[in-house]
Amino acid sequence: MSAKALLAIIFMMIVILSAIKIVFPQSGEEIASIDAIDRAVGKANNEFGFKLFSGIVKEDFGDNIFISPLSASMALAMTYNGARGETQKGMAEALSIGNINTKELNKSYQNLKKVLEESDPKVKLMISNSLWARKGMKFKDEFLTVNKNYFDAYLEYLNFSDPSATNIINNWVDKSTNGLIDKIVEKIPGNAILYLINAIYFKGKWTEQFDKNLTTERTFHLLEGTKNHPMMSQSGKYQYLATPSFQTVRLPYGNKQFGFYIFLPSESSNIKDFLKEVNIDNWQNWINEFRYMDGDIVIPRFKLEWEKSLASVLKSIGMAQAFDGNSADFSGMLNAHTYANVYIDDVLQKTFIEVDEEGTEAAAVTSVTMALTSATPMQRERFLMVVDRPFFCAIEDNRTGAILFMGVVVNPK
Repeated sequence: MSAKALLAIIFMMIVILSAIKIVFPQSGEEIASIDAIDRAVGKANNEFGFKLFSGIVKEDFGDNIFISPLSASMALAMTYNGARGETQKGMAEALSIGNINTKELNKSYQNLKKVLEESDPKVKLMISNSLWARKGMKFKDEFLTVNKNYFDAYLEYLNFSDPSATNIINNWVDKSTNGLIDKIVEKIPGNAILYLINAIYFKGKWTEQFDKNLTTERTFHLLEGTKNHPMMSQSGKYQYLATPSFQTVRLPYGNKQFGFYIFLPSESSNIKDFLKEVNIDNWQNWINEFRYMDGDIVIPRFKLEWEKSLASVLKSIGMAQAFDGNSADFSGMLNAHTYANVYIDDVLQKTFIEVDEEGTEAAAVTSVTMALTSATPMQRERFLMVVDRPFFCAIEDNRTGAILFMGVVVNPK
């Protein structure tokens, strides 16, 4: 073999290897490929999200619900860096992160954030993190540094006794969600020492936008009764799946990396029964069964805002000790012998979504408040899907599999 031919083969191998491995530099290190890290954390995020969603549905069925698994898991992952012992184990169980060690987890979230924000130039996605600490408290340098380096978390010490502190935090929230959510803190409790906040802003235009001239008032069937509501119509080729109990379609944004999924229970079923089947295993099985089909869709134009304390649900899925002022262990956050015991006082999430003919705008904010204790069927060749009754929906990134938002709409506004 000639030297020229050998060099050509070596060059081709380098090109092939470069195409297979996707890396992002961090402090001189290579971060593992998307499949090795991002999908592992994406799966954990989704499993946590379905557990969280299921718990909220049990508490609030009958209401519109719209959560951001990614926002909640990222805020809690920052908090996780300060947990130790049984408290850390309980948080790991709730977050479904299994045997992923803390360093790998932090790198994974760092990589996931970067991949998601750069996934589609036609979709605007901003993921922001911040820590707001009570002035005078001595938090461990390692805890603060890790959250700054891996989560790009902005840190500021504030005088929590000054009324302006809430305005400063809420101004950051307002800016980070492009004005969709203007506040997350109403009043700072006297025993609050730290807020760990994640904010997500998403704006994507449909790959194929709806014609506003085709939007008409149609009947939407509520859980009880009916009402007239603006419904958007479109025809085309979609990723679609039909089973005896539901229909589902994926509507892509921009370059099709992000998609909006709508699951519509069949007329012989209902949304309550369908939601019992919503879990990580079924989600993955359903996604794998999607096929392209020609069809006609009719979906509601809607806007909703949602907020809820996630504390009770998080306690029920393994995090009870983290909320216990007597036994919580956050000694990785600050010296437990210097202060009274530190625990999670509350985890609050607020979300917003607007779906119209042009696309979708959505936002989420999750705030973790740390406090001190005192002391397969046959398918038709062309489908018709009229979303005129309560439905489940989600926004997912196709590249990582991470679900950014999910919810159930029983009464579109």
